[in-house]
Amino acid sequence: MKVAVIDDDQSVRSSLARAIKTAGMEVASFSSADEFLNDPCLNEIDCAVTDVRMPGIDGLALQEMLARTQPHLSLVFITGQGDVPISVKAMKGGAVDFLEKPVDRKALLEAIRRAAERSREQKVSRAEIDDLRRRYELLTARERQVFQLVTAGLLNKQVAGELGTSEQTIKVHRARVIVKMNAESLAELVRMADQLQVRPANIAD
Repeated sequence: MKVAVIDDDQSVRSSLARAIKTAGMEVASFSSADEFLNDPCLNEIDCAVTDVRMPGIDGLALQEMLARTQPHLSLVFITGQGDVPISVKAMKGGAVDFLEKPVDRKALLEAIRRAAERSREQKVSRAEIDDLRRRYELLTARERQVFQLVTAGLLNKQVAGELGTSEQTIKVHRARVIVKMNAESLAELVRMADQLQVRPANIAD
């Protein structure tokens, strides 16, 4: 497990790093959010412990930036002052925890473990979605229409009626969709459509 510690106060960074290292985790320390964002090993980080109030890019701004570039990465916030509005905003943004300084070692380590576990789960989920998107892009325009309509619950005959073609042609397209999407059943195709948020255009009544 690799944890990033981001704080402009060197003494705080050192204290947090020691606590994390004694728990058997690898630590990378950064004096600013900008330094962290520019680190070439950013993709190796399992979770980040960051101060809220820092010069330049503060903790909340960092959270917003990571949501765009590293959406799987979970954060644990620390602060020297209790600030309810900031903590609420941080938690709504997906923060795993919001701890006040001086940070309790046990609470810190528990929060880091939860954050790392969530990061890994989300990373796997995101990789799966990316793979599904690649498969979906291999479908022809007509196959995508069939995929959308079939997973919306329409029978082959109904799909044929919607697309103005024969039921046999739809069966051929449906078989190709199953092969290209690497699905083993209609139920799995439906799950894929849900993950991809694929919905058919307006269906005639």
